[in-house]
Amino acid sequence: MSAPRTVTLALTGASGMAYGLRLLETLIGGGARVWLIYSQVAQIVAHQELDLRLPTQPREAQRHFAERYGAADGQLAVFGRDDWYAPPASGSNPADAMVICPCSMGTVGAVAAGLANSLIERAADVMLKERRRLVLVPRETPFSTLHLENLLKLDRAGAVILPASPGFYTRPRSVDDLVDFVVARVLDQVGVAHTLHARWGDDRVEPPPTEAPEP
Repeated sequence: MSAPRTVTLALTGASGMAYGLRLLETLIGGGARVWLIYSQVAQIVAHQELDLRLPTQPREAQRHFAERYGAADGQLAVFGRDDWYAPPASGSNPADAMVICPCSMGTVGAVAAGLANSLIERAADVMLKERRRLVLVPRETPFSTLHLENLLKLDRAGAVILPASPGFYTRPRSVDDLVDFVVARVLDQVGVAHTLHARWGDDRVEPPPTEAPEP
């Protein structure tokens, strides 16, 4: 049996914290090992959007999320944003993949510039230099020219740009369905199996009606 995939998950200060927390839940549910990091602004956003207070201390956060999502022993590790001894900080021990979700434009700019002023930025830099999968889930609108140039720069460096843009062909009935659509796309990118919704072409997804030919 192959070892479970290790995924670094970073939550930053963009709107859309529901995406990041649902992704954490499904990664754990899918059997992945997760290294979790979140920024100070992510704590503010989580409280604003979800009335959720993310613990400041990594050990407390690890206990909180392990209990909340039923993580097995050793499956979840939470690191402080200035913990330079954490595994994601070094190319000698990189994760199989990293996701920044939601990804703020400030984080996009810092990673595009090769900065490493926090563990999140350093971990992303490690993924790029080690040619590992880095997925960015920006949630911003509209994009400025600087945003687009930074995203293009990261795409050219090998990152996957996966905007939080849910599709509607699955006929979502709730906000949770919209969140799951984006999370499913992320899970596909990092190689973690899921059954969050039907895929295009499945019998459960009805194709769009064809137009009648002109008389």
